[in-house]
Amino acid sequence: MRWTAQCAAVMAGIFLGMSAASARAQRPVPDFGPNVAIFSAKADAAEMQKKIDAVYAVQQHAEFGTERNAFLFLPGEYHVNIPIGFYTQVGGVGATPDAVRIVGNVHADASLPHNNATCTFWRGVEGFSVTPEGGTMQWAVSQAAPFRRMHILGNLALHQQRGWASGGWMADSVIDGNVDSGTQQQWISRNSEWKSWTGANWNMVFIGIDHPPAGQWPQPSYTTIDRAPVTREKPFLEVDGRGRWGVRVPELRQNSTGVTWHGGNTPGKRIPIEKFFLAKPSDSAATINAELAKGRNLLLTPGIYELSEPLHVTRADTVVLGLGFATLKPVNGTAAVTVADEDGVIVAGLLIDAGEKGSPALVEVGSGTSHANHARNPITLSDVFFRVGGAGVGRAQVNLLVDANDTLIDHTWIWRADHGKGVGWTENTSANGLVVNGDRVTAYGLFVEHHQQFQVLWKGNAGRTYFYQSEIPYDAPDQASFTAAPGVNGWASYKVADGVTTHEAWGLGVYSVFRHPNVTLTRAMEVPHAPGVRFHDMITVALDNLGEISNVIDDAGGPTSTKPRKTPKVTSFP
Repeated sequence: MRWTAQCAAVMAGIFLGMSAASARAQRPVPDFGPNVAIFSAKADAAEMQKKIDAVYAVQQHAEFGTERNAFLFLPGEYHVNIPIGFYTQVGGVGATPDAVRIVGNVHADASLPHNNATCTFWRGVEGFSVTPEGGTMQWAVSQAAPFRRMHILGNLALHQQRGWASGGWMADSVIDGNVDSGTQQQWISRNSEWKSWTGANWNMVFIGIDHPPAGQWPQPSYTTIDRAPVTREKPFLEVDGRGRWGVRVPELRQNSTGVTWHGGNTPGKRIPIEKFFLAKPSDSAATINAELAKGRNLLLTPGIYELSEPLHVTRADTVVLGLGFATLKPVNGTAAVTVADEDGVIVAGLLIDAGEKGSPALVEVGSGTSHANHARNPITLSDVFFRVGGAGVGRAQVNLLVDANDTLIDHTWIWRADHGKGVGWTENTSANGLVVNGDRVTAYGLFVEHHQQFQVLWKGNAGRTYFYQSEIPYDAPDQASFTAAPGVNGWASYKVADGVTTHEAWGLGVYSVFRHPNVTLTRAMEVPHAPGVRFHDMITVALDNLGEISNVIDDAGGPTSTKPRKTPKVTSFP
């Protein structure tokens, strides 16, 4: 789907439905490319709806499609119906969510039959309010579907008519009514508020929530952490009252609860859009790197970027922000992005898609030789997603390699594809999803699935994970191909290296879906026995009738099974 005509109008400074006279009064609109639609509240609602529907017609079932889209709504009130398909981001560009008011039906629907939302991936909403038609907004999603800086003037349902779903993520949001998680297998909510919450399944984690639901692990399966120890919300586009575009970079918060925006503007700094290079998919990696080297920030407009070399982020406080699930694909066996060991770099809103030539790592953060302390201004990754296979053959040794100390990982899905094109044990090869060498790294919302060895390998000290969801690989053809060491079947999903002395994690779920007989996993989590290594609230589940996970963590918890159904839970370890 292309927006050539609309882009031309936007470049001429004419928002939909505005008169020429009012357009002249506006400041120039940035060139976000043909796949970004900018809507004004003065526009004709029928024309807006027509354009929204045209995108959804392409994206509704395009799980591995090539189109990327973003809708940006200027401050004002809109009466539209917004169905959100694959690779579609919908955002308000006001200072607060209440500056952009959608009255109608904003919804993410199950992409599979029978109300099944377990493949409803790669879509997001942020920065606006919704008065939902019928009183309830439906957000039936699974992984890689961020829900940020939203205000729902009603209820929110995280499922479609109680069909299965396997997500997801909520942060910096307010729901005036009830949140019904329904059949969601797991969910993480961070720094949000609601009137009430109903529903529990395998693993629900609440961090910095003013009024979390009553109850605690294991029944119901709630893990509650009163305050988020260190957070920085994702940067976002905003337009001020004089029509000036910029990117708001929220400030770092310590021991926080609730949302950032009750007092008006989210505290932080505002970077004028003129200090960003607005990249298009036609731009080469060399062109983008030249702009980064000049000290410019980077905004990647929607599309697929085939990179002949990595994007090198070398300067402190650089912001790299993607719109509309901008997708970076290395084609020469390199990384897609390398981040220098510098303070305050932010990388947000990207899909990293492995190329056919294997990459040693897809994203590298910091240098293995550095010991810099970034506690006062950490490197932050927000809504950075990874994919190996699915859209075609992809290969990587490691997806995300974190060497920098104090890094914040704020929502990621690191996925070796289990379906789609180019999928097979010897085709879409990937050893590890996440490898952490840095100290004091904190991860919120860590989804890592189907890699062929350790899903997560954590070597740094003082690491923290708040919510972990993982399926081990479906397609190990036999036990010989899936053996970490003599007497150890498979590779643990979450591995803390033997030399680590301090590490803590809360709310972890590891699941098996073995497709071949006589393949088992000895343990879902493997950690050293040290006083400073502590795990809380863990579950394992067998989702098919083959194989088992023999223990939850080290030698504790016992085996999963399907006949009879056993889902072992461990509350604390050791």
